[in-house]
Amino acid sequence: MARKAITGNGAIALALKQVEPDVMAAYPITPQTEIAQNYAQFVANGDVVTEYIAVESEHSAMSAAIGSAAAGARTITATSSQGFALMWEMLFIAASLRLPITMPVITRALSGPINIHCDHSDSMGGRDCGWIQLYGEDAQEGYDNAIQAFRIAEHMDVRLPVMTMIDGFIISGAIGPVETLDDEQVKEFVGDYVAVNALLNVEKPVTVGAFDSLGGWYFEHKVIQNRAMENAMDVIEEVGREFGELFGREYAHFKTHEIEDANIVLVAIGSAAGNVKTVVKNLRAAGKKVGVLKVRTFRPFPTEQIREALSGAKVIGVMDRSDSFGAQGGPLFTEISAAMYGAESHPKIFNFIYGLGGRDLFPDDIEGAVEMLEKAAAGEPVAQQRHYLNLREG
Repeated sequence: MARKAITGNGAIALALKQVEPDVMAAYPITPQTEIAQNYAQFVANGDVVTEYIAVESEHSAMSAAIGSAAAGARTITATSSQGFALMWEMLFIAASLRLPITMPVITRALSGPINIHCDHSDSMGGRDCGWIQLYGEDAQEGYDNAIQAFRIAEHMDVRLPVMTMIDGFIISGAIGPVETLDDEQVKEFVGDYVAVNALLNVEKPVTVGAFDSLGGWYFEHKVIQNRAMENAMDVIEEVGREFGELFGREYAHFKTHEIEDANIVLVAIGSAAGNVKTVVKNLRAAGKKVGVLKVRTFRPFPTEQIREALSGAKVIGVMDRSDSFGAQGGPLFTEISAAMYGAESHPKIFNFIYGLGGRDLFPDDIEGAVEMLEKAAAGEPVAQQRHYLNLREG
């Protein structure tokens, strides 16, 4: 193992290099470009034996990845924002064909207006396309998730694509300390690739992407696909535990901080979880019973586990870095609300939208959210619609 000062993108590119997949098909887009650029350099230098496909668009990148994975190759790509949106129809195809492609997504706002900075509107917009989704708080988690993604995607009970998210610029371009593994450790942990129903296996010909309408089995295929997503719940935890046993950093679907006796719990995802934990530490020192739950696995969503973890809270504040137009709140809020609907306790749940288009999240913003939640916990009337943090008035 080694401790390195590296950007979030650099850490992910290093993880992919250490796995050394057969094929990478990618197109550069801010703020993901460094991953594609670094990996292309690894190929050019002869550091990896990978076929690098420089495509003309992200739609082509995912199309090439689908063809590669269907042929029987371990395949990766990476994207952000408008690139993620451009490959939209192909995301569903990759998942429905049960192809274990892995894809780092460096989260960025979707246009318009044009904005190249961080929020989660891209990845959250693809939450129901059939991909497993893992979010990282920092470069370390981005690196570790990128490695674990291969084991999860390629597990025989899953065989689904996995996207791993870190926040654009905030994490992707920031230099920080990352504990990296040796190449041999990564390769041994990930293991050799086992192709299933490969197109190039002439001894066992298969049909891929068949017409499945007019009395076909489309319905049943969708149900089987969803069952594979359910299977991923245990596999994600199993892989995270093994990673922890080997390398000292254990992963689960979420991580809690000071929630055992908390009346108020803030739920966050991505880099903001670090901001929230810092503020909560100070609030705890001031005698306030506030805790944090940081979500890692968003798809499949760990409904029952989160319900149990939050069962002692009187009030819950859910922080979303994307909005859902016309819905009751942001994506994380609606998932948490649905999870707590079946709970014996009935905590009040409030939604806080923050950071759209890269807008800063300050400690005062988080403290203000907690003050509002304290009023709700005390029985004072507080509107339960969305609340926007650091919103300019006028």
